[in-house]
Amino acid sequence: MTMTLFNISSFNSAPFTLMGIPGLEEFHIWISIPFCTIYLVAIAGNSILLYLIIMEHSLHTPMFYFLAMLAVTDLVLSTTCVPKTLTIFWHGPQEIAFPSCLTQLFFLHYSFVLDSAILLAMAFDRYVAICSPLRYTTILTPQVIVKIMVGISFRSFCAFVPCVFLVKRLPFCRTHIIHHTYCEHIGVARLSCADISINIWYGFAVPIMTVISDVVLIAISYTLILKAVFRLPSHDARQKALGTCGSHVCVILMFYIPAFFSILAHRFGHNVPLTFHIMFANLYVVIPPALNPIVYGVKTKQIRDKVFLLFSMKGTE
Repeated sequence: MTMTLFNISSFNSAPFTLMGIPGLEEFHIWISIPFCTIYLVAIAGNSILLYLIIMEHSLHTPMFYFLAMLAVTDLVLSTTCVPKTLTIFWHGPQEIAFPSCLTQLFFLHYSFVLDSAILLAMAFDRYVAICSPLRYTTILTPQVIVKIMVGISFRSFCAFVPCVFLVKRLPFCRTHIIHHTYCEHIGVARLSCADISINIWYGFAVPIMTVISDVVLIAISYTLILKAVFRLPSHDARQKALGTCGSHVCVILMFYIPAFFSILAHRFGHNVPLTFHIMFANLYVVIPPALNPIVYGVKTKQIRDKVFLLFSMKGTE
C-alpha cells in the first residue's frame, strides 16, 4: 500500500510537456503572430474598458458593473492560456509542473463558467431596464449587484473545484506528453492509467448543466425583451433598445458557439481532426476576450463617446 502511494506520488510529481498544435509544428512561429496580436488587443481593450468604467462616474450603473466583471474574467481567461501558448510557438514544447497544470486547468474552466453567468446577469439587467424601467433602480440596488456578483463567482468556483481534485487523485504512469497548448480537464485526465469515468461524466455534465441553464434563461430574457421592445411607441426608443441588446447578443453568440463546439467535440467528436480541434480551442480562449470590448465600444454609445474623449484628450496633451 505504501509503495503504491509512493508510486502515485512520483507519477504526479513529474511535469507534463505541452506540445502545441499537432501537425502544425513547423508553422508555430507564423501562427504566433495573429495570436500575439489578438492577445494584445484583448489586454488593451479590456484594460481601457475597466479604466473608463472605474474613472467615469456616469458609467457607475449595473450594466457597466457587469461589463467590468466580464472584462476582468476575459483577462483571466486569456492570460491563463495565451502566454504559455506563445512560449510554445516561439520556443517549442514546454514543460509545465503538475501544480501549475492544475492551476491553469482550474482558472480556464472557472472563467468559462463565470463568463456564462455574467452574460446571464447582463441579460437580467437588460430585462429589468426595458421591461420594468420605473423599478430599475429599486430592483438593481448596489446591494443586489454585489450579491449577484458574489453569487455567480461562488457558483463558478464550486462547479470546478472538484475537477482539480478529480485530476489530482489520478496516477499518470503512461505518458506526460499533452498534445495541446494548455491543460484542459478531460485532456489531462485521459493521460491517466486509471479509470476516469467520474472525470468524463463530471467534466461533461457540470458545464452542460450550468451553461445550458444559463442559455435557457438568457433566451427567455431576450424573448421577453424583444416583445417589450416592439411594443414601445417611439421608433427612436425601439432603435436604442435594440442597439443596446444587439451588442449583448453579439457577445453571447461569440462566446457560446465556439464553447459548445469545443465541449461537444472533446466528448463526441472522434472524427474531428485533432489539429482542427486544438486550433479551435485556442481561438476560443483568445478571440472572445479581444472582441468583447470592441463590440461594446462600437455598439454602446456611452463607451464609444468616452473612448473618443479619452483619446482626444491624449492627443491634445
